[in-house]
Amino acid sequence: MAKEKEVSIAIVGCGFVADYYMATLVAYPWIRVAGVFDIDSERLDAFTSYYQLNKYESLEELLGDNRVNIVLNLTNPRAHYEISRRCLEAGRHVYSEKPLAMNYEDSESLVLLAESRGLVISSAPCSLLGNAAQTLWRGVRDGIVGDVRLVYAELDDGMVHLMPYQRWCSKTGAPWPYKDEFEVGCTLEHAGYYLGWLIAIFGPVKTVTAFSDCLIPDKINDVDFEPSDTPDFSVGLLKFETGVVARLTTTIVGPHDHSIRVIGYRGVMEIDDCWFNDAKVRIRKLLTIRRKTFLSPIRSVFKVPGMPKRKLVNTGGNRMDFAAGVAELAESVLQGRSCRLSPRFSLHVTEVSLALQGAGTAACSYDTRSRFEAILPLDWARG
Repeated sequence: MAKEKEVSIAIVGCGFVADYYMATLVAYPWIRVAGVFDIDSERLDAFTSYYQLNKYESLEELLGDNRVNIVLNLTNPRAHYEISRRCLEAGRHVYSEKPLAMNYEDSESLVLLAESRGLVISSAPCSLLGNAAQTLWRGVRDGIVGDVRLVYAELDDGMVHLMPYQRWCSKTGAPWPYKDEFEVGCTLEHAGYYLGWLIAIFGPVKTVTAFSDCLIPDKINDVDFEPSDTPDFSVGLLKFETGVVARLTTTIVGPHDHSIRVIGYRGVMEIDDCWFNDAKVRIRKLLTIRRKTFLSPIRSVFKVPGMPKRKLVNTGGNRMDFAAGVAELAESVLQGRSCRLSPRFSLHVTEVSLALQGAGTAACSYDTRSRFEAILPLDWARG
């Protein structure tokens, strides 16, 4: 991106995840951080001092800075709606951490507000823009394993309640917000990583049939949770308008498993971990010998020529380009095109996440309301 095409962003919230964004924003030198605001003054001082960034004393001061084109909303999920609304009302595009808001009505109102102002609100996660997701998508379009009708996806994040999470800190000393993470719930925090892939590849979800529950109400902790029974496990069956069915499991009380299997008539495409943007897409072909048909034990790697190298954060738990979504939004504004992580796409991902988390133990079915225009693959992956 040429220097004259620089974009200025401002960050609201400099907690644990903000360091991940800063680590990958360096790969986009045409995006300039005009400044940062956080209601925690000590955290704000530590963050801005470490990165040598301008500090805003209030959200009003940030929104009064006419240099700012995009606001990066990295606040507590329960603050997303209010912060994003104020930014949109001030005429700023918004890239928000997930979810857009804590309920569908607020999420939809943000999208409608953005559209009424000629603005864009986009939401994490942006792993759809990673090499693994784009390669998998290309494989589906190319029919590498034949017609796809079934997908199994797992977002089981290990037995977090038994881990030393109270000692987890970011590069600048921000503690992992475990109280908030447990109260908001792993489904709203994590399901979007695979939902973004599945919804982009197979289109809108028509029906969600799901079950969710709080399996470990007495998690090891030093605080009281509000609410105390947020689900730490959910499993859903997603029926897409295209006819594909996907099973998605999300939990923080089961052994670590971030795999996906896309099942076709001629074989299976597999990825071991969606949190690794460069994870390899492997193929296992169906073999028929005499009267038996089975999956080959040999996995070959599917590659797409021209795949770019990206700046990734490597924490041991993930290797992701967190800033890719901000860059996609900025590029779409500069180029006058639709953002791939569009407002209505982000709304649909949020709606399905909310349906999965809110299903409860009655195993209910939910028909989605939101729809979106088809998402285009990245140029290098189009074919």
